[in-house]
Amino acid sequence: MTDGSMHIPVLTKEVIMNLLHDKDGRYLDVTSGFGGHSTAILEQLNHGSLIATDQDPDAIKYLKKKFESEKRITIYQSRFSDLAQLLNSEKFDGILADIGVSSYQLDKAERGFSFMKDGPLDMRMNQKNIGEDASSWLNNAPEQEISNILWKYGEEQKAKRIAKAIVEARKNFKIRTTKELAEIMLEETPRKFNDKKHPATKTFQAIRIFINNEL
Repeated sequence: MTDGSMHIPVLTKEVIMNLLHDKDGRYLDVTSGFGGHSTAILEQLNHGSLIATDQDPDAIKYLKKKFESEKRITIYQSRFSDLAQLLNSEKFDGILADIGVSSYQLDKAERGFSFMKDGPLDMRMNQKNIGEDASSWLNNAPEQEISNILWKYGEEQKAKRIAKAIVEARKNFKIRTTKELAEIMLEETPRKFNDKKHPATKTFQAIRIFINNEL
C-alpha cells in the first residue's frame, strides 16, 4: 500500500518538544495516519504509552502492521466525533491532532479526493462505513443544495453557476470521475492565465467536507 518514506510528518521536532513533557506519560495521536508522528512520540517515551486513532481503514491496516511488535501503543479506527465514547473520558498528558486530508489520500486516484489524477469520484475518508460517495450525491442532489454546500464549505463565490452547470451536465451523463467534474468546472469557470489555483479547488474541498461530515 505504502511505505514509511511516503509520509514525512510536519514540524516533528517542534511537535515533540511542545507535546512531550513527561516521558512516562500517556499520549493520544488522533490523526496517526501512517505513523509519522506516532513513531516520533514512541521514540521519546520511556515507560509511557500512546493511543493512535484514524478513521481511514487503509491507515489502520498499515499502523497495525508497522507497530505489531510495539507494546506501548494501542490502535483504534475512529472518527473524532466518536472519541469521547471510545476513550471513556480517559486522561492524557498530551493530545496531537494533525488535521486535514493526507498526501496519501490525495495521491491515490481511486480515493477520488483530487482533480489532479483521474479516478472514481468517491471522496470518503472511510469507504466502508460512510455511506454516500461524492458521485452519488452530485448526481442526485437538488441544484440549490449543491449550491449551498459549495458556498458553505468552500466559500465558492460562483456556487450558483457551478451548481447549475453540474445539474445541466448530469442530464447528459452521470458524473462518475474526478476528471469529469474538473472538466465541468473548467468549462464553466475557465482557468485564468498564470492562475496557480485550479477553478475546481474550492468545489472539491466543499464536497469532501460535506461527504465526510468533517465539521
